[in-house]
Amino acid sequence: QVQLVESGGGLVQSGGSLRLSCVASGRTFSRTTMGWFRQAPGKEREFVSAISWNTDGTNYANSVKGRFTISRDNAKNTAYLQMNSLKPEDTAVYYCAANYQAWVLPFRPDYWGQGTQVTVSS
Repeated sequence: QVQLVESGGGLVQSGGSLRLSCVASGRTFSRTTMGWFRQAPGKEREFVSAISWNTDGTNYANSVKGRFTISRDNAKNTAYLQMNSLKPEDTAVYYCAANYQAWVLPFRPDYWGQGTQVTVSS
């Protein structure tokens, strides 16, 4: 079992930046696929980004490509989502997610964090 805890959300102006962190505990962090989803009020939860255990593979939703960067530090059991050039439409609860499957897309998580709120003002 893996437990995931997100942090780093907050309020930021349009064009600003935030970095989300996700700390994993329990089962070994290495060899997991990690990723991020988000959900805005009244909308479906949508995929944002994913990264393979060895960082050889990354994937981004078209809506965030070129603005967001996913990374991980296996020694610290932590994954990150660097969000730049934020837009009001990025406002959502962001969820960290993980599985122990091979690097296969689409990313289908088995474990979820509790979520962290990101609000981008115009």
